[in-house]
Amino acid sequence: MALSHRQELRHSQSLVMTPQLQQAIKLLQLSNLELAAYIETELERNPLLERGDADGEDNRDSGEESGGTEAAAADAAQWSDSDSLPSADEALLDIDQATGETSDDAMPGDRSFDSAYGADQTTWQSRSRPIDDSGTSIEQTVSSDIDLKKHLTGQLSVDVDDPIDRVIGINLIDMLDESGYLIGDLEAVVERVGCDVARIESTLAVMQQFDPPGIFARALAECLALQLKDRDRLDPAMQALLDHLDLVAERNIPALIKVCGVDAEDVTDMIAEIRCLNPKPGLAFQTEIIRPVVPDVFVRRGPDGGWLIELNSDMLPRILVNRSYHARIHGRASSQADKSYFAEHLNSANWLVNSLDQRANTILKVATDLVLKQNAFFLYGVEFLRPLNLRDIAQAIEMHESTVSRVTANKYMATSRGIYPMKYFFTPAIASSTGGESHSAESVRHRIRELIESEPAQVVMSDDKIVETMRGHGVDIARRTVAKYREAMRIPSSVERRRLKRHLVPSTV
Repeated sequence: MALSHRQELRHSQSLVMTPQLQQAIKLLQLSNLELAAYIETELERNPLLERGDADGEDNRDSGEESGGTEAAAADAAQWSDSDSLPSADEALLDIDQATGETSDDAMPGDRSFDSAYGADQTTWQSRSRPIDDSGTSIEQTVSSDIDLKKHLTGQLSVDVDDPIDRVIGINLIDMLDESGYLIGDLEAVVERVGCDVARIESTLAVMQQFDPPGIFARALAECLALQLKDRDRLDPAMQALLDHLDLVAERNIPALIKVCGVDAEDVTDMIAEIRCLNPKPGLAFQTEIIRPVVPDVFVRRGPDGGWLIELNSDMLPRILVNRSYHARIHGRASSQADKSYFAEHLNSANWLVNSLDQRANTILKVATDLVLKQNAFFLYGVEFLRPLNLRDIAQAIEMHESTVSRVTANKYMATSRGIYPMKYFFTPAIASSTGGESHSAESVRHRIRELIESEPAQVVMSDDKIVETMRGHGVDIARRTVAKYREAMRIPSSVERRRLKRHLVPSTV
């Protein structure tokens, strides 16, 4: 075959991920905090974007030029409907159920979404509403930061007079982790300070008496010993117990009786005393504020017995495109580069606004179908949770599975039974032993936990007995699956539970 150069014309089709499409996909999977940070970045980058106020009105200044036609036509910040934007058919509309007509003046973020689904005579409605923010948040109750290192440095300056010992103490404080344990090797302090190990050990012994008790420990046993010493409760029997914490973890009471030289009652009292200690004393000085989970969707019973699925409007960013400002600066642009700059930012602002609108619509659409399919859970509890996967939701709302996966990532749903991640409602199926409808893995885990919690002290159920009981309830489950679920829920084995109930809870025997 001869080799030669030639020109060919070929037609092909390919999917191109435009920057705008990538942005819309990225927004779907962002959490509330991530979305807020992203919006702040866009507000700083794009001069045509501005934040709307809580009432959905624009908050820009009203200093437009009189006589400007474009400025007069845009006396408020508007939502763009450019042809390059996603079509209106791709988003839910505000539907008046009485007339069947759609309203064109609904604003994204303030939009009232209403949709009806027929399922066992149940009406499914969804709309957005704000949450009550009249109260004071827990973050505002924090008066001041309490730093562990500052707390210890203050004690060091009072209790240690020698300058060299103070330098050693500063180095030891720097070696503490967040739990208050001393990490690293003391040889590093020897090299930095230039003294012998004996002096460092002596300074460490003094600092181990600082508040809180148990600070500067190098292991769990030493931390507990320091706290017991502070309480004057570190006798030889207790020290022997601390030297064999592995036996305590195994609940091996006979072996502890032997190594401690006391009877079973004293061992039980000693273990109870250890449980009252703090294994991580440094955490009491952590000042990082744990932010509560803010739900994206509210689910509650409606007056007609149906479910109301509502978007948390406080989590819907109100971003507006200031067309009046664009009209003023675009008319004054003298170069093609300036005009291209403003056109690019206008298109980017339009896409962001509409992407946020579609994100809210898609979240609401997925949440509505989730509530529809998990109706029994919302009515009766976790034991009635049905098996569900992404494909079931994707087929129902005519979207791709990857879209549903992104929508449910980092999103939370507030219900009368608590706040749940939206991923919680997707559970694999476990076959029924009677040939009926399959069971969800989460409901099976719940039943296993209930069986173990309700077992009497005299009769502890083994994994084989749990399998037999579950199959009697119509759940076809293997023993290794029961063991896996039990370990995931941090439930001890039957041998450990029997030993625990026999020795640590004698009142129930």
